[in-house]
Amino acid sequence: MNPVRVRFAPSPTGALHIGGIRTALYNYLFAKQHQGTFILRIEDTDQTRYVAGAEEYILESLRWTGLIPDEGLGFGGPYGPYRQSERQEIYLDYAKKLINLGFAYYAFDTSEEIEEMKKRHASESNPMPKYDFNTRAEMKNSLTLSTEEVEDCFKTKTPWVIRLKVPASETVSITDKIRGEVNFNSDELDDKVLIKSDGMPTYHMANVIDDRLMKITHVIRGEEWLSSTAHHVLLYRYFGWESEMPEFAHLPLILKPNGQGKLSKRDGAQFGFPVFPIDWKAEDGEIFSGFREAGFLPGALINFLVLLGWNPGTEQEIFSKEELIQLFSLDKIVKSGARFDYNKAKWFNSNYLQKENVEIILDHVNAIFVKHEIKAGADQVNTIYQLYKDRAVLLNDFFNMGKYIVVEPADPDEEFKSKKWKKEWADSFISLANVFVEIKEWNHVNLEEKIKEFMIMHQLKMGEVLPSIRVMLSGTPMGPDVYQMLMAVGKEKSVERMYSGVKKLNS
Repeated sequence: MNPVRVRFAPSPTGALHIGGIRTALYNYLFAKQHQGTFILRIEDTDQTRYVAGAEEYILESLRWTGLIPDEGLGFGGPYGPYRQSERQEIYLDYAKKLINLGFAYYAFDTSEEIEEMKKRHASESNPMPKYDFNTRAEMKNSLTLSTEEVEDCFKTKTPWVIRLKVPASETVSITDKIRGEVNFNSDELDDKVLIKSDGMPTYHMANVIDDRLMKITHVIRGEEWLSSTAHHVLLYRYFGWESEMPEFAHLPLILKPNGQGKLSKRDGAQFGFPVFPIDWKAEDGEIFSGFREAGFLPGALINFLVLLGWNPGTEQEIFSKEELIQLFSLDKIVKSGARFDYNKAKWFNSNYLQKENVEIILDHVNAIFVKHEIKAGADQVNTIYQLYKDRAVLLNDFFNMGKYIVVEPADPDEEFKSKKWKKEWADSFISLANVFVEIKEWNHVNLEEKIKEFMIMHQLKMGEVLPSIRVMLSGTPMGPDVYQMLMAVGKEKSVERMYSGVKKLNS
């Protein structure tokens, strides 16, 4: 049996969708389980859709998620180059071999001529005619032109493409590792372009040639490529490689949260969650949010994604990468689409925050403060972690909930101010601040004693006093134990914030 070699082959046409990361993950796990090789190949044959920075984005996304290729673009290897635009001559040579074998042909039709053909053949039963065995005989190609006419086309530099000559009335079959036997009728296939007029290959040609030359043993890719597989099988057959084709596994779709349709790149903005691994800035300046910047740990994202289509057959949900490598198998991937549940993703992240090494969490939290250009001391960051480690769901929660430890909140919670706070409480809370000034030892016991005396003296309830103190300290009435907050902020700052907080609430 040949050593397992799988590839992740994204196109640099923009941000890498989270579905792409799942595809990379399944390839990675399969390779590692079989002591195989995980390869990164960049499929950039469509130069009109190339986006600057997309390659770097792909590499950074793989590094952040820990899905590090063993071979490929940026990692080296014996089967390069791993960028398809640098392999142009290879594809052309193989396309010419197909022509010589009688399985492909040159076509010189203009786009207008092709459109005219489609109009001629359009009918109610065939609303979208194709360039195929039915229509190729009336088109301008090397099957209908004489040798001299073809030579004239080359001499006059008439634009040409190379098309696959798809046979009529044949059944093309594959055995998919996930879907079982899949059959295609060749009458439903068009004569796919293999080499475009700019000399670049199409996905179909480059994909098959590269998989062959790079000794790929298993093609694990999205369901959207299943319909293309018939053309790929024909290419393998015509080159004489059919008995040595890779095994195919076409992954189920990731669906929108409502289950209605495939999760798209625009759904993040609509539903309010990231659909990319890391932030992406589009050419027009629009920012598409990523899981990293939203505050996810990469392990949590991986754990969430692996279960979108794969089921180990047990009730276990939390897996280490080592466990996933041991347990993963293609036959446990489901056929049906998997609904994207962002709340479940956050549940995974909260679990990972609990078990992650404390120093790693502290480094992440400190980095968030640095990103916001706020200088936080190591003790302050540790205090924030201790206060909010049981409340945080995302890494950013430590910053959002705990930044008051470092900087005074600008404004109190507007709903609390308008609905809960009573202006006649102002003098009472100023007197409490004055009492705090006199406390010699700033600890839980002394603070609790003074606050209880305060509530009795001013006939205020705990549900009125404690949220008010929280708002003065942090800007929000929600939070951890108020005594822990007071000790974390410290005596001097707590008193200052109570004085200023009363003014803000009464303004």
